[in-house]
Amino acid sequence: MAYHVSTSPHVRDAKTTRQLMTDVLIALLPAAAAGAVWFGLHALLLEIVCVAAAVGFEYLFQKGMKREVTAFDGSAAVTGLLLAMNLPSQFPVWKALLGVAFAILVVKQLYGGLGQNFMNPALGGRVFLSISFAGSMTNFSLAGGSLAAAKISETVSSATPLALAEEGVISLKDVFLGTTLGVIGETSALLLILGGVYLLVRKVIQIHIPLAYLGSFLIMMIIFSPNHFDVQYLAGQLFGGGLMLGAFFMATDYVTSPITEKGKILFGVLLGVLTAIFRLYGSSAEGVSYAIIIGNLLVPLIEKVTRPVAFGREGKKHGKKE
Repeated sequence: MAYHVSTSPHVRDAKTTRQLMTDVLIALLPAAAAGAVWFGLHALLLEIVCVAAAVGFEYLFQKGMKREVTAFDGSAAVTGLLLAMNLPSQFPVWKALLGVAFAILVVKQLYGGLGQNFMNPALGGRVFLSISFAGSMTNFSLAGGSLAAAKISETVSSATPLALAEEGVISLKDVFLGTTLGVIGETSALLLILGGVYLLVRKVIQIHIPLAYLGSFLIMMIIFSPNHFDVQYLAGQLFGGGLMLGAFFMATDYVTSPITEKGKILFGVLLGVLTAIFRLYGSSAEGVSYAIIIGNLLVPLIEKVTRPVAFGREGKKHGKKE
């Protein structure tokens, strides 16, 4: 009889990485497609280029380093699409390629590839671009001839989308449906929620992190924001910006989130608290990306304090710790 010896945690699932990533891509496609239709051809170009570049960079790196090629398992494509969905619709293509290269080569591959990265690669790429090209990342100008340009005036297109929603300049209906300003893939809260529900039904993700994230964020905003129970303000905060995209698609990343149930809840609460702090007291109206990255860095500590106590020696005896 042969025994298979491996290190913990011993987590098994019948689904392959490719199947899981295919489900994530399916869940993202409605919001990505809506963003391309709403913002125009350049937005679609960014999505295509980022996905192709992510797969290409991963393939070339793995071939060059003589590693097993896993570029076509779908994880690189998900990273590329998520990064594109986090970009303004008129973002220069060459800058997007730099962001993809940083996400794939630095955040993911230099730390050993899939399963070894310490932060979400797409968010790492977004923050890299935000620091390197702050002007381009906050430029929400619209392409002439796009559906968005036909509806939204140029006097509004340079303002922060989340701030406009809070102030009531953009209706909550527009924010919920996605017919407003913003980055390519985070404008439609409805389509992102539907994508999240799809992932829950397919059991790709669990509800713990999104629910703890959104719930704790809402509680923080009610307690500490000057608007408190203002429904317009709270709905604008929930549906505006990258909160839904982050809660369902990036905070739930298998590699950079806790595996214990208590850890997932604690992780989600941490993200909600951090996001609220950044939005209320930070210089930016957003904060989701930085909150998730900080949470990613604290995952080892979260798992340490939420690890189930074993029975037996140095564990539990008769239900009590020895």
